[in-house]
Amino acid sequence: MSFQNNIIKEWAPDERPREKLLQKGPAALTDAELLAILIATGIAGENGDRKTALDVADAVLDLAHRHLHELGRLSVQELQKVKGIGEAKAITIAAALEIGRRRQANEALQRPALSSSAEAANVLMPFLGDLNHETFMVLYLNHANKLLRHEKLSDGGMTGTVADVRLILKNALLFNANKMIVAHNHPSGNLQPSTADKVLTEKIKQAAALMDIQLLDHLIIANNTYLSLADEGLM
Repeated sequence: MSFQNNIIKEWAPDERPREKLLQKGPAALTDAELLAILIATGIAGENGDRKTALDVADAVLDLAHRHLHELGRLSVQELQKVKGIGEAKAITIAAALEIGRRRQANEALQRPALSSSAEAANVLMPFLGDLNHETFMVLYLNHANKLLRHEKLSDGGMTGTVADVRLILKNALLFNANKMIVAHNHPSGNLQPSTADKVLTEKIKQAAALMDIQLLDHLIIANNTYLSLADEGLM
C-alpha cells in the first residue's frame, strides 16, 4: 500500500471524504473514506511527510484484510496496532461498528413473522456473526411464528459454549412461547455441526416437546453464512 504525501484539506473539495459525503451521500464513499471520517486526523510520517486520515484508514483495512466483517471482529486493543490509531480513535471505530450491528439487528427484529431459516439467520447474524467466541442464542416465537423475544443464553470460548436446557425452557414458559429457534456461532468459520451440536439439538427438541413447545430449527452461524440443521434434515 502506498501512502499519499498531501493532506486532505489540500485535496479538491469533491475528493475530501466529508465534503464528498455532503455532496454525493454516504453511499458514494469507499470503505476507507468512511473510516477516514471517523479517524479524522492523520499523523506525521517517518520521513517528514504527512500521512492523511485516509492513509491511516487504509492501514486499518489492511489489518482487517480489506473486509468490513473482519474489521468488526477487531478489538479496541487490536485496532491500536495501527500507527495513528490511539485508544480514542479505536473506541470511535468500535462504537460506529456496534451502531451498525444494532441497526441491522433492530431492522431484522421488526419482521412480522419468521417463515424460513434465512429470515431467522438475518435476525441472528448481527448478534453472532462478528464474535471471536462461541455464543448460544434462542429466538422465542408465538404460534404464528412472530418473534416474541431473543435471548443470549451463554458465552463460551473459541471452541464451545454450554446451553442450559432448563433455562431455555424456563424462558419459553416465561415468554409464553409456542416455538423456538436455537442458534450458536462457530468462530472458526466451519459451518458443519459437531456431534455435540446434534446431541444438544435432540435433547432440546425432546424436552420442549414435553411442554408442547416446538423446536423449529438450530442454526449455526459462521461469518456471514449459516447452516440450518432443519434444512439439512438433521433434526
